[in-house]
Amino acid sequence: MTPDIQSQKTRALCQLAPVIPVIVIKDASKAADLARALVSGGLPVLEVTLRSDAALDAIREMSAIEGGHVGAGTVLTPDDAKRAKDAGAEFAVSPGATGKLILACAELELPLLPGAVTASEVMRAADAGFDMLKFFPAEASGGAPTLKSLAGPLPNISFCPTGGVSPSNANDYLSLPNVICVGGSWIVSDADMAAGNWQAITDRARLAADLPRS
Repeated sequence: MTPDIQSQKTRALCQLAPVIPVIVIKDASKAADLARALVSGGLPVLEVTLRSDAALDAIREMSAIEGGHVGAGTVLTPDDAKRAKDAGAEFAVSPGATGKLILACAELELPLLPGAVTASEVMRAADAGFDMLKFFPAEASGGAPTLKSLAGPLPNISFCPTGGVSPSNANDYLSLPNVICVGGSWIVSDADMAAGNWQAITDRARLAADLPRS
């Protein structure tokens, strides 16, 4: 799967909702209920980061939930990509991009959303064939003003900014023409997940799903 086709697929996913929940799951037994809560709240695209031992099992559980599109985040190596694909991940998200990772995702037919923040990084990703990118860490890298500046010289590149995105600044990003959606961790709190408070998570998901986009 070539990078341009990968970007077509990740762009289509990013267009499904204004927010992609970025999730760290430590207990895979709660994964299916969490996915149901988020999907029922209007957020069908879910990023499970490979930052816990339970992540791959959680992806397996969540991938079985109707209406959901589950991907793996923090995919850093070809081995990460393979394990994510084997677990049922529909897409992969990385904070950056390497030649080895790009090649692995092409061979695995796993759509990659690679990260880039500087103009040079964005241009290298575009040279590889990507036009849908992750912008991470968003706030630490200049936030919405930086993305607005990148839109001028690089108008054909679209972004999903993550890292420091919150309800207080999400609109700043979503109002930009080169932002398709944002990624955020605020929708799933550790406390609500531990308590099984799925209604609270669904309620926050609904608010996020109603955020306006440009």
